[in-house]
Amino acid sequence: MVKSRLLQQITLTFADSFQEHREDISAVLLTQEKHLWLGSDETSTIERLSLVNGDKFTHHQQFRVAEFIDLPAPEDEEIDIEGLAFADHYLWFVGSHSYKRKNVKPDKTDQTNISRLAKVTSEENRYILGRIPLIDGQLFQSSPHPQNSSKELIAAKLELTNQGNLLMLALADDPHLGFFVKAAIPGKDNGFDIEGLAVYENRIFLGLRGPVLRGWAIILEIELEDSQPGLMRLRNIREEGKSYKKHFIWLNGLGIRDLCPAGKDLLILAGPTMDLDGPVQVYRLENSVNLQENILNRPNLVQEIPYGDRHDHAEGITLFDDVSGVPSLLVVYDSPAKNRLVGNDSAIADVFQLG
Repeated sequence: MVKSRLLQQITLTFADSFQEHREDISAVLLTQEKHLWLGSDETSTIERLSLVNGDKFTHHQQFRVAEFIDLPAPEDEEIDIEGLAFADHYLWFVGSHSYKRKNVKPDKTDQTNISRLAKVTSEENRYILGRIPLIDGQLFQSSPHPQNSSKELIAAKLELTNQGNLLMLALADDPHLGFFVKAAIPGKDNGFDIEGLAVYENRIFLGLRGPVLRGWAIILEIELEDSQPGLMRLRNIREEGKSYKKHFIWLNGLGIRDLCPAGKDLLILAGPTMDLDGPVQVYRLENSVNLQENILNRPNLVQEIPYGDRHDHAEGITLFDDVSGVPSLLVVYDSPAKNRLVGNDSAIADVFQLG
C-alpha cells in the first residue's frame, strides 16, 4: 500500500490584498528561476512568489491577465484558473470551461436556497485557454524569443465562440463528452470541467475533473496554431480531421485535479469529481506524451495525499526537486484548514517525497 510521505512544509506569503484568495488557490507551477506561479479559482490574475529560503516563498507580484489577453467579460469576473504550465518561454493557463450551480447560503431561508440550487450559469472568462510570454520571471504581451531573435513570442488565447471557444464547439458532437457539453451540466455535478494542464513541445494535455464515465477519467490532447495575432485555433491532429484526442484513465473512480509533467511521464493529481471529501491520490502515467488512442490506461499509484473534513482540498501539484534536492512534489490546497493559515497573509503548502 502506498502511504503519504510528507517531506516538509512550505510557507507562501502574499500581499495583503490577496488575503482572502490564499484560501482558494487552484493551480501552481515552479519555474527554473525558483519562482512559484499560482492561480486562484476566484480571480482573473496570476500570482508570482519568489523563493527566499528552502521553506518560504514571498515577494508577491500580481499580473492581471487582461493586460496581456483580451477577456470576453470584465476582469472582475473570474477566469477560474485551474491549470498552469510552462513551455518554450510561454506561461500557459486554462480556465475551468465549466458551468456552475449556485450554492446554498447559511444566512438564506430553505426556500431561497432551494431556488438558488436551480440556477445554473456560464461565465465567459472561464473559457480562456491562453499563453503569455515568460522571460526571466516577467510576463510580456510580446517579446523576441531569447534563443531566436527572428521569432516573436506573442500572448494569445484560443478563439472564443458562442459555445465558449473552439474546443467546446469541437466537443459538442463527441460521443462521450457531447452530452455533458450541450446539457450544460455544472462541473461539480460531474459536468465538463477542466482542472489539469500540461504542455510538452507542441502538445497540450487537458485533464478533466469531470465527467468521469463509469469510473474512467479523461485527458484531452490538442495542438494549437496561430490564426491571427493574439488568437489561436485548433490544429487537426487525427487522420479523419479531428482536432483532439481522448485518453481514458483509470484513477479508481476519481477525476483529475491537476497534471504535472515529469520527463515524458505525467503525474496526475486525482480527487473526487463531486463536491465532497474523499481519496486524493497521485498517479504516474508513463510515456504519456506518446499515448495512443483507443486504449484504456491504468497508471501507477505513487502517493496518497491526506484530506480533511470539508477542508484541505489538494488542487495543484508541481515538481519540487530543484528546491528540496530529492524527487518531490509540492501540493497546494483550496479551502485550507485553519492551521494552514499563518497570520493575515500566509498559507502552508506540503512537499511530499516521490519514490
